[in-house]
Amino acid sequence: MDLLRSLPLGLFLEQPTTWLHRLDPRIKLAWLLTFLLAPILATPFWRILLVGFLLLLTLSAKIPLRVWRQQLGWLTFLCGLIFALTTLLPDGLNASHQPRLPTNELAFSQQTTLPPIADSQSWNPLTWTKALENPTEQPPALTFPQPTDYRYVLLKIGSLTVTRRSLDLAIRVSTLLFTLLYSTNLFLLTTAPEAVTAAIENWMSPLRRFKVPVTEIALTLTLSLRFIPLVLEEFQNLVRSVSTRAINWKKLGLRRTLQIWLLVAERLLDNLLLRAEQISSAMTVRGFTTPNQHHVPWHQFRLRVLDWLAIAAIILFWGVRILWSGGL
Repeated sequence: MDLLRSLPLGLFLEQPTTWLHRLDPRIKLAWLLTFLLAPILATPFWRILLVGFLLLLTLSAKIPLRVWRQQLGWLTFLCGLIFALTTLLPDGLNASHQPRLPTNELAFSQQTTLPPIADSQSWNPLTWTKALENPTEQPPALTFPQPTDYRYVLLKIGSLTVTRRSLDLAIRVSTLLFTLLYSTNLFLLTTAPEAVTAAIENWMSPLRRFKVPVTEIALTLTLSLRFIPLVLEEFQNLVRSVSTRAINWKKLGLRRTLQIWLLVAERLLDNLLLRAEQISSAMTVRGFTTPNQHHVPWHQFRLRVLDWLAIAAIILFWGVRILWSGGL
């Protein structure tokens, strides 16, 4: 198994080049923050619209089905499982639900000094006398029709109960998880690592006035993103080296198995430190001293017509969000 190609998250799709690839990374980062902040204090209907909007973006970009299935399959299963469990589990409200009016309204009115009247439609002297003789007798219960079609318990099958609160909570949790993970994944899928760090550095550039090392942070992030494939490659090579030796794990026992994997982990750490030392030596040989003196422009920013349309779409999006979904 090739870990560098089979990971479900964090892969950059180089081909085909979609319109999301051509979008300015600063604008895509702003859209990512929009998707991360928009579900806060939003209605369930708005959260469902966000999920549909993300799927519409994926379809409009014409991302290949193999990539879409790999990126979206496990996430859809996870969100569906969370939705089903949250819907069927108790809603957390420890309250006993009562009808709109007391069960026996006439018995409730006996707390007053007046004697109860059995029939509310007409007064009968015989009934009055009988009520005085037997004050403990309960009059018949009255039923009142429900004025609206509101029901707190939506579905009840045996011990499984679906309430309005559990359904609302299931929609909120599942859509929030899908929006947070898939929007980030779509951003990484259509943005190169160097463009991501360049966009972050550009947005953080005002912090230089407060003496924040923005360039150093961007360089560290770039090296970290470049170092992740090296970690996966070393781990994959070690796993393959262990599997080619055809070790019978059942005969080794738990203690010797742990010893072997501790040796593998130690070897992995040594290889990673060696790779890090090689990277630092390569930077030193090339005369690198500080990021400010050896700044490498990874990406040249230039706003095009598509970028201005995306900016206008962000403004329109937040206008609809504030007016339609209950404000910020």
